[in-house]
Amino acid sequence: MGTGRLDGKFALVTGGSRGIGRAIAQRLAADGATVVLTYARDAESAADNVARIEKDGGRAIAIQADLGERGDADRLWAAYDEATGGARVDIIVNNAGIGRSDDLEHLTEDGFDQVFAVNVRAPFFIVQKALPRLNDGGRIINVSSGLARVAMPEIMAYGATKAALDNFTTNLAVELGPRGITANSVRPGIIDTDVNASWLRGNQEAWDHSASMSALGRVGAPEDVADVVAFLASDDSRWVTGSVLDATGGSKL
Repeated sequence: MGTGRLDGKFALVTGGSRGIGRAIAQRLAADGATVVLTYARDAESAADNVARIEKDGGRAIAIQADLGERGDADRLWAAYDEATGGARVDIIVNNAGIGRSDDLEHLTEDGFDQVFAVNVRAPFFIVQKALPRLNDGGRIINVSSGLARVAMPEIMAYGATKAALDNFTTNLAVELGPRGITANSVRPGIIDTDVNASWLRGNQEAWDHSASMSALGRVGAPEDVADVVAFLASDDSRWVTGSVLDATGGSKL
């Protein structure tokens, strides 16, 4: 149940059609925000999430934004302006990302460039282009990963992108602090989403192993992360900035 504490706010949630982003969009809308959620290709899932939010009494708009190419941040904000009538933005959640990469031996330069383009370059320029339309006292929330702090060599490039995102967060906190804008990262662990479905769902051994890595003894749900993001989006987090919040359920402690 939402609180209404984001009434009157506009929130951008990238990758808001599925998984963690879907849950974040639903939670921020439940708290009163008008949510503009982006999707890369799955228009059906995006429309379904908008319908779900509206059914629950919230407000949401879906816009298409493929964030792997130069200039995509400009195109995203142009679509935002058109969809909202030029509304200023209060909350930016950089959630969209490529969730895996090849290992050191097999990763190509093109693959390296692509994962960094979507996971690092896109959030950087989304924020840069947002500065003239971002309200003072706003919130920037970057969805990182527990792999920013632990080794998993088979997808090390992915982990490196999330470490870069956390450093970006720290610098944003200092850069934008004079405007009362906070910047924080959230680090999910293994979450039951479509991205992980191929190896996690229906594989009891993988499920049990994933649950065992958490101090809380279970696999995470998208709502577990969305609730942390909702806190950071609210005025309750006004004295929290430059932080990285672990939302892994205490994995690999």
